[in-house]
Order: sequence, then structure tokens, then C-alpha cells
Amino acid sequence: MLALIDANHFYVACERVFDPRLEDRPVVVLSNNDGCVVARSPEAKTLGIPMGVPWFQCRDLARRHGIIARSSNYALYADLSARLMAVLSQFSPRQAIYSIDECFLDLSGLKRYDFTTYGQAMRAQVQRWLGLPVGVGIAATQTLAKVANHCAKRRSEWTGVCHFSALAPDQQAALLAELDVATVWGIGPRWAARLRALGILTARDLRDADSKTLRRRFGVVLERIVWELRGVTCLEWAEIVPPKQQFIASRSFGRPVTALEELQAAVAHHVARAAARLRRQGSQAQALQILLRPHREGAATAPAPIIGLIRLAIPSADSAALTHAAMRGVATLVQPGRRYQGAGVMLLDLTPAARAQRDWITAGDDDRAAARLTVLDQVNARWGRGTLRLAREGFLQPWAMRQDRRSPAYTSRWDALPVVSADRRSVPADPIDALSFR
Repeated sequence: MLALIDANHFYVACERVFDPRLEDRPVVVLSNNDGCVVARSPEAKTLGIPMGVPWFQCRDLARRHGIIARSSNYALYADLSARLMAVLSQFSPRQAIYSIDECFLDLSGLKRYDFTTYGQAMRAQVQRWLGLPVGVGIAATQTLAKVANHCAKRRSEWTGVCHFSALAPDQQAALLAELDVATVWGIGPRWAARLRALGILTARDLRDADSKTLRRRFGVVLERIVWELRGVTCLEWAEIVPPKQQFIASRSFGRPVTALEELQAAVAHHVARAAARLRRQGSQAQALQILLRPHREGAATAPAPIIGLIRLAIPSADSAALTHAAMRGVATLVQPGRRYQGAGVMLLDLTPAARAQRDWITAGDDDRAAARLTVLDQVNARWGRGTLRLAREGFLQPWAMRQDRRSPAYTSRWDALPVVSADRRSVPADPIDALSFR
């Protein structure tokens, strides 16, 4: 038995944890440089704000309805995500973190519990300790757990927990019949269109379709989804979150950038971010790709990005070695006088660090580099990303993206801690009513 726990409108929920004034009000979170809407509260969805719409197109609607916009606060979201996963890990010996706001828990060794009650305990603990609303879907397979989670967050009678396997067969069939085939985990838009052409419109239709025919037409992956919808486990635990095959770090600039030094600093910053994630996975990269996005300069369409590929003689996860290679690449790609509006890095051709090729001549240097990287990662994990960095990244970062509406880093900066004061003039029935936030 598996549980999928997913936070509701996670970015907005994180903003509301530390600003109770946002409760029950329409709130949106914006993308890099405050460009597009990437998260919406239920109230904002009700007003008809679509996902991905440019914020400037919503300003009239925002003024009429009091919609509140926040810049993406990645430091806050990442910290609350880590806390969320830590709380949930207490409910199972096996956890697979699927994304920033959702994870699977293996409940197979907890049969003495009533799983619906257990799911409610998870929700209550997360709400009590973090203030985040979550939905819990419980089922025999990963695909059905996704279905159950989808239902838990949309059917009020389950109060946030759906134990799919505990439902009668006709109830299960009715729920699957309500779900569009495109909402099934693993079914993308192209497959959904092809399935509809075959008359498979809902998750129930897909479950009841002939698996062998679908395998011939679509391959073994879709056949496994069909069997998972029937309650037969086809995905191993390790397949929930397979090792990444590449790591990407990129951002748009807050203003156009021309100077080579600024471009190199931006790329070095992205290399450091990607390399840290590479090390956390226990991998090394055999190549890196540099991407520079030229400024539009008034053109109707954006110019093609400038891309350079650099192959490494020896696989590496060393930020210094990767940055050194990236700096050479940037120098060859930059066109003097041209303005750029963004940059990025992709680390690819990944190999497990334990099996990576080593140069016996420089083995001692490799060991010293590994020790240095361990200290680097430990310090940044303890004191915040970027506390220790390569000098090439710079400190002022004039190229950094705009975040004019960003909330404070409440949980990761001492100077941003919210101040709570108690009103001693009266003692209300509920102590929380005596607190004022500023």
C-alpha cells in the first residue's frame, strides 16, 4: 500500500503561512522577473486567471478584485519543502520525494493501522507543525495513489484523504469514470489525443481497455499504466524517482547584460547551483552545455539562443573544474556589443561518481577536491546557499532577476524572522487571538 501526499497550491500556501492576511484572498505567485503567473490560490482561479498568463495582462483584473501578487521566493519554498518532507518521513520507513511539494510513502509494513485515520494524522501533523494544507491519496499502486490524491483534494466529503483501495468496486469505477484520461499519471497530451481518437475518454475507459492492443500501439509503458489502474503493481519503488539524466540551472536577467564579466559571473552562479544538485545525487558530468539568450531588441520574435557544448576529459562534480570549463565556453560564445537577457547551464552525460574514471596521476588532488567540496556543501547546507562560493560568481550580482514583490526569507535569514508580540491587555479564549504579527 502506498500514500501520495501533495501540498495544495504549495507556493501560495507558503506565502500564507507567514502572512495570515492572505487567507481567503486571491493570490498569485509570479515567475522569474515577475513575468508570468506560476501559482494561483483557489480564489484567483475562481476569478478566471489562467496558469502562465503574463502578469501585465492581469493588472486591471487585479485592481478590480484586489488580487495580490508575490514574486517567487525560492528560498522560502525550498526550506518549507524540506520541512514538509522531514515531517512526512516520520510516518514511514520508506519515502520517495517526487517533487518540491509531493512524496510517496510506503505503507506496506503498517497494516495494523486504519489507513484513512493514518492519512488524517499526516494532514493534522503537517498543519500543526507547518501550517500547510495537504491532500493524501492511498492505494495499492503508484498510479492509483495519484488518482486517489486527485480525488482527495477535490471531494470535500473525504476531508483531504482518499483511501481508494477501501472503496467498493462500483465506487472505484465511478471515480475513474469522472477523470479525463489526460489526468492519469504518465498520460501526456499526445497520448491523450490518440487515446480519445480510439474512444478512450476517461481513466475507467483506459483501465478497461485491452492491454495487449494498447501495448502494440503505444508500447509497454502504457500497458503498465493500464495494469496499475487495475491495482497490479508494475512500477518498482526505485522507479518513482529515477536518477536524473541532466541538471539545468538558468535564469532571465533583471536587465540586459553586455559585459563579458557579468555574463561569466551569471554562468558561474548557475554552474554552482547545478553542481551542488549533481553532488547530492552522487553523480558526475562528462559534458556541460552553455546557453546564452540574446536580447530581443524590439524584434517580433525572440532570436535563437546561442549554445555551446563542452566535453570534459574526466567526469567531474567539482564546481571549480566545471566553472573553469564553462568560462572558456562563455568567452567563445559572447559577441562583443550584443545584449543578452538570460543565461543557463546544463550538466549532462551523467555517470555515478562511484564508477567514474579517475586519473591516477592526479588522484591526490581529487581527494583534496572532494574534501573541499564536502566542506562547501556542509557550510551552504547549514548557513544557506551561496554562503561559500567561488569568487568568479561575484557578490553584487547586478544581473540578478527582478523580484519586486518578494516576501522575506522568513525561515532562512535571521534579519527576516517575523516578530510576534503578545497583547497582554486581555486574555481571549483562544491564545492565538492574542498574537499580532508585524
